[in-house]
Amino acid sequence: MRVLLTGGSGYIGASVLDRLVSGGHQVTAVVRSAAKADLVRGRGAEPAIADLSDGNALHELAAASDGVIHVASPGDETSPTADEIAVTSFLRALRNTDRPFVHTTGVWVHGSGSSITESTPMNAPRLTAWRVPLAQLVREAQGVRTSVIAPAVVYGKGGGLLNLVAAGPRTAGNAPALTMVGPGDQHWSTVHVDDLAELYVLALEKAPAGSYFLGASGVNPTVQELTEAVSRSVGLAGRVEAEPVVQTLDRLGLLGEALLLDQQASGETARRVLGWSPQGPSVLEDIARTEF
Repeated sequence: MRVLLTGGSGYIGASVLDRLVSGGHQVTAVVRSAAKADLVRGRGAEPAIADLSDGNALHELAAASDGVIHVASPGDETSPTADEIAVTSFLRALRNTDRPFVHTTGVWVHGSGSSITESTPMNAPRLTAWRVPLAQLVREAQGVRTSVIAPAVVYGKGGGLLNLVAAGPRTAGNAPALTMVGPGDQHWSTVHVDDLAELYVLALEKAPAGSYFLGASGVNPTVQELTEAVSRSVGLAGRVEAEPVVQTLDRLGLLGEALLLDQQASGETARRVLGWSPQGPSVLEDIARTEF
């Protein structure tokens, strides 16, 4: 399949790119610079230099493809506008073709919950609230085999939010402790980056139109468990200290609001519908073998 991929030079997208190439797909990877073009070319993709806000360029690229996987996001205040331009351009190019389009949202859009599924109501923090109507637009598109993936907290290969945990403040004294994000009793739903990449490719190949899948491994440790493991990895012997919520919000802003959510999810729907079977190490196993 000729696949158009955005985000192929990024953390998640690079794993998706590798999985597509190993599966025999021909990949055109949208990148923003010549340097990133070299990166994706080295991984087996044909680069296409374009900006996510260039709707005409994205439309042309999507129209020449057999399917699109959209992972990229600027990750700043321009994200809502850029993502809307990209999504509407892709849907317009693929309209009435029944070709696949795989879009990205995130598990945070459901807010806190001890048993989050695809049917759990949306209660997004301010950081990701803009993703909710856009994902709904994708799922309701006619004549396109759309699917939406909501990744959990992604880890593996030394990337992801665990680096933010490792970079947290240390307490003073002879036995410093690593400061947690908030009280530490909140759970984070997690997924290994390679398992998530597998889910994207399965969705591209076989997801029914209008599908929605949580990209979650079913392993949902507390922030205290995660931070203790990171503390051991960085030489602090597992010592951690809670952070008052107000200080977390002062330190991390809207991201802190999202990281204070208490979330547990299983990803069972993707297993049942697509045959997804996460194989990567658990997040605690991965931390134990990672140098931060």
